[in-house]
Amino acid sequence: MDQPEASCSSVEPRDAAARELLLAALEDLSQEQLKRFRHKLRDAQLDGRSIPWGRLEGADAVDLAEQLTHFYGPEPALDVARKTLKRADVRDVAARLKQQRLQRLGASSSVLLSVSEYRKKYREHVLRQHAKVKERNARSVKITKRFTKLLIAPESAALESEGPGPEEEPPPERARRSDTHTFNRLFGRDEEGQRPLTVVLQGPAGIGKTMAAKKILYDWAAGKLYHGQVDFAFFLPCRELLERPGACSLADLILDQCPDRGAPVRQMLAQSERLLFILDGVDDLPAPEAAPCTDPFEATAGARVLGGLLSKVLLPGARLLVTTRTAAPGRLQDRLCSPQCAEVRGFSDKDKKKYFFKFFQDEWQAERAYRFVKENETLFALCFVPFVCWIVCTVLRQQLELGQDLSRTSKTTTSVYLLFIASVLSSAPAADGPRLRGELRKLCRLAREGVLRRRAQFAEADLEQLELRGSKVQMLFLSKKELAGVLETEVTYQFIDQSFQEFFAALSYMLEGEGPPGAPAGGVGELLRGDAELRCHLALTTRFLFGLLSAERMRDIERHFGCVVSEHVKQDVLRWVQDQGWGRARAEPEGMQEAEALEGAEEPEDEESEFNSPLELLYCLYETQDDAFVRQALRGLPELALQRVRFSRMDLTVLSYCVRCCPAGQALRLDSCRLTPVQDKKKKSSLMKRLQSSLGSSSSQATGRKPQASPLRPLCEAMADQQCGLNSLTLSHCKLPDAACGDLSEALRVAPALTELSLLHSGLSDSGLRVLCAGLAWPRCRVQTLRVQQPGLQEALQYLVSTLRQGPALSTLDLSGCQLSGPMVTYLCAILQHPGCRLQTLSLTSVELSEQSLEELRAVRTAKPGLVITHTGLDSHPELPTSFSSAL
Repeated sequence: MDQPEASCSSVEPRDAAARELLLAALEDLSQEQLKRFRHKLRDAQLDGRSIPWGRLEGADAVDLAEQLTHFYGPEPALDVARKTLKRADVRDVAARLKQQRLQRLGASSSVLLSVSEYRKKYREHVLRQHAKVKERNARSVKITKRFTKLLIAPESAALESEGPGPEEEPPPERARRSDTHTFNRLFGRDEEGQRPLTVVLQGPAGIGKTMAAKKILYDWAAGKLYHGQVDFAFFLPCRELLERPGACSLADLILDQCPDRGAPVRQMLAQSERLLFILDGVDDLPAPEAAPCTDPFEATAGARVLGGLLSKVLLPGARLLVTTRTAAPGRLQDRLCSPQCAEVRGFSDKDKKKYFFKFFQDEWQAERAYRFVKENETLFALCFVPFVCWIVCTVLRQQLELGQDLSRTSKTTTSVYLLFIASVLSSAPAADGPRLRGELRKLCRLAREGVLRRRAQFAEADLEQLELRGSKVQMLFLSKKELAGVLETEVTYQFIDQSFQEFFAALSYMLEGEGPPGAPAGGVGELLRGDAELRCHLALTTRFLFGLLSAERMRDIERHFGCVVSEHVKQDVLRWVQDQGWGRARAEPEGMQEAEALEGAEEPEDEESEFNSPLELLYCLYETQDDAFVRQALRGLPELALQRVRFSRMDLTVLSYCVRCCPAGQALRLDSCRLTPVQDKKKKSSLMKRLQSSLGSSSSQATGRKPQASPLRPLCEAMADQQCGLNSLTLSHCKLPDAACGDLSEALRVAPALTELSLLHSGLSDSGLRVLCAGLAWPRCRVQTLRVQQPGLQEALQYLVSTLRQGPALSTLDLSGCQLSGPMVTYLCAILQHPGCRLQTLSLTSVELSEQSLEELRAVRTAKPGLVITHTGLDSHPELPTSFSSAL
């Protein structure tokens, strides 16, 4: 490892010497010679590339040296300058430049390397550049030690517009740990033998997508990935490219990644099918305003270059690995070409423990911190996000070192971030408190300006304007990046993590005073009332803002920042929620339920409603942990309708909390949702363990197995809470396992407000429906309206019909879409005439019935005129037979 570091350090003196030689040669030119040089330079090409005239016109010697060095690289720029000087008839300066270069640098051989030779050189360069990564405390560590394996679950249908129905829904795929084998599988062949050219890695903020992408690049350079398939891999951070000043081409971006500017770019691009581009953070890409770029040598805006790669009009054969936040794939759907999607799911429970023991050097501290977090179920769940895990560990380490109570640690993402800020303030000397609080206020303004303008990088002038340069908050929360120029080094700053910038931006609204009369308090309107694309970009900032609105968080802000937070901010956010109209109106025409159930899975989502989805709203409300606020906010949303959601454990936790806070009259509808979270991939057990398992199977069967945990259990427990006002639940095209039916049955027995239950084409089994019937027959069950639409059920329908004799509240039954045999209809008619049956409405729309069954139903309708039976065939033959007796 010593030799590469020495060779890397020798590059910098060569580059500096090349810049000095170039600048000295250009300063020797007269104004007339400089003018001719500029005009000839416009046509000078190296590897098919030349500097645009707009950058050359009016440039002096210093500007020309800067442009040449930046565009071609220090040493190749000397070749271009010498040839251009000869063409401008300044041969004496050209000869002197050639001689001085030979004396100081010797002959350059980099441009003479073939593609295969340069590939080896480039791999070595990538290994040197990415061998270490900076920790958030600015300490550099090896990437092999810093990288902690994450769970990655394949989700091939994540970007599809239609979700699978229950019949064809595949079993939940297991999440795999992000090792070399999993990374290789990302571009693996599908069932038809085709390899995807675009792979999307999606996941929430801080989950580790960027680190995983960098590890893929490093493993490729080490020869562990895509062997014999990829010759060159390039890492392109989208946010930096979008903020890059001036125009650039894809060839420019490639050269920026190379160890020198003599890379055979044209030959590399000629074999685009052997190139891999890693586009990190494409959710920052704005909506296209111009046609995407199609020429890799065209100097244009970074957004056009990225758009060309994504849409495959630029290098269509190249491979793309794209990272994006979970909310963004829908926005990318029209810009990607046949993508393969995978979800980064963060740490498994075992990986969380490994991270704690890796973070704490003291084993006693690690054990105590991990045990505390493990006992805090909600906080332990939050630690699946690596960045949140780092914050939790950082706060716990400080509390352990100071002997503080660990119970201060909170249980939402917002509260964890705020506690981290509080720990920074409390660790400072008391005399420095006011100054540090003032610096944090200014840092919040910087973050807010950047978030609203989509800026992640800040110049030194931005920090100087706010008097933050050299401050403590700069060292704590901003990372420094230096880019070499001709005469001086360009310095930029960015937050140590993007989520920190978004948190500070949200905090800025809480730290402001009231605005003018009639204006939204704290300027919060610019955050909440922007266009749809901006709101999607501000999703995490908005979620943090909600989290800061709870009474406890507001008290924390007042205590730590010494200010009074205006209640107007909270009231304005509440009004904004109620004005959104998320969800759907409850009123539905009679007989339309089954039509909606059939069409629900095919109804396209409104593109502008991605941020305005009920699930994102529920996450925002969950962050508040303020039951009264959530209940008041949900009053304006009569029905929450979630469509095509693949619920994670955290999704179900969030949904369950909001259901527990539902106001009276609230309805919940889940359409084409997957209720079974993706499982972790389990290692194969040893032969001995399998033998022991098989030997002990008889005893385990005798004692009875422990019931399988149901994914709906948290939701069912929330429905059973005595404060829950949910009165309607609809599950349409959601596959319900038997275990979920058991939990739902338990909830039906005690749910205080649930009066309507609709199970529409949700893959109910006979055993599952039988379990539900037990809950419906319970004396305290309040369900008045039941809709079951599921073909294929026969035996269990008999149990359902039998509950009509003892169902305490059931008054409306809808069996539209079910299959009823003749004997089943006969049994139904007998139960309908039972004295204990209180049913008032029976809907059998679209049920195929024989003429005999119709006659039996007409007889029941005559015998019980108060009972409304709906079926198209009942009124086709109004004449009833004179002799008919019901068989009991």
